[in-house]
Amino acid sequence: MKLDLLFFLNNILLGAGLAMDAFSVSLANGLSEPDMSRARQCAMAGTYAGFQFLMPVIGWFCVRTVAEKFAAFHKAIPYIALLLLLYIGGKMLLESRDAGKEEHAAVKLSPGDLVLQGIATSIDALSVGFTMADYSAGMALLAGLIIAAVTFAICFAGLNIGRMAGTKLAGKASVLGGIILIGIGIEIFIKGVFLK
Repeated sequence: MKLDLLFFLNNILLGAGLAMDAFSVSLANGLSEPDMSRARQCAMAGTYAGFQFLMPVIGWFCVRTVAEKFAAFHKAIPYIALLLLLYIGGKMLLESRDAGKEEHAAVKLSPGDLVLQGIATSIDALSVGFTMADYSAGMALLAGLIIAAVTFAICFAGLNIGRMAGTKLAGKASVLGGIILIGIGIEIFIKGVFLK
């Protein structure tokens, strides 16, 4: 594989495809926290972008070193994503019930929940490392950076769209956000287990 326009185009499109789960979660987060500051939006989008960078690079490393062991882990990816998103979505639903007692209260994610979301929405990107097996280390890192940049832009937009809608939905936003996260977890599971 050589470093040319096709390389950049492929990785931009790959980044857009990989970012769709994180975009959906960003919408849900924006819905549940309509008063989110710009710094917090950057931190959230940056977390998703960071994991979208790490996972393909880790996948590339695994393919180049421990491919047999990684193949067994690859089968567990849909289950891990489902459990993480069910946990986070369920927690949002429970917290929204308590927050609903206060007028327009927003449910804010803890840093730990944000990391879990980052892992859950990017864990399927580990398998992208297989498609990058013929890349040099520098090209694998550059591909990861392109994917991360695209993810950041898409998630930042998702947070803003969710925030605007969340302001209009007020108290119902956290419930909708939790349902969306649970739905994403189920979708990742079904695609990963039944639709291979």
